[in-house]
Amino acid sequence: QCNLAGLWKNDLGSKMQVGNVDNEGNFSGIYHTAVSSAEQPIQPSPLRGSQHLDEDGKCTFGFVVNWKSFSDSTTVFVGQCFVDDKEREVLQTTWLLRDKVDSVGSDWKATK
Repeated sequence: QCNLAGLWKNDLGSKMQVGNVDNEGNFSGIYHTAVSSAEQPIQPSPLRGSQHLDEDGKCTFGFVVNWKSFSDSTTVFVGQCFVDDKEREVLQTTWLLRDKVDSVGSDWKATK
């Protein structure tokens, strides 16, 4: 069964520290991205999320990262936890990043 609590690393070197998941599936933590187009130095940023607690252990989850310390953007991640053939927990995610833009006319280029 997958347990989101702990330290996670991705292929690009970003790290996520997730605290305990409560009985409702809620969790919080810190995300430290290794990639950014921001001009400010990268800083660890808070995350808040929710996990769907499944009996089979193949949980889905989502979380939001507020890059408030170095960027005017927010990213949402959704994914699922799997246990691979070597008994390792693996998170597969998809994300959307929303940049702040100055006008509704620029809205088309705000989401990556």
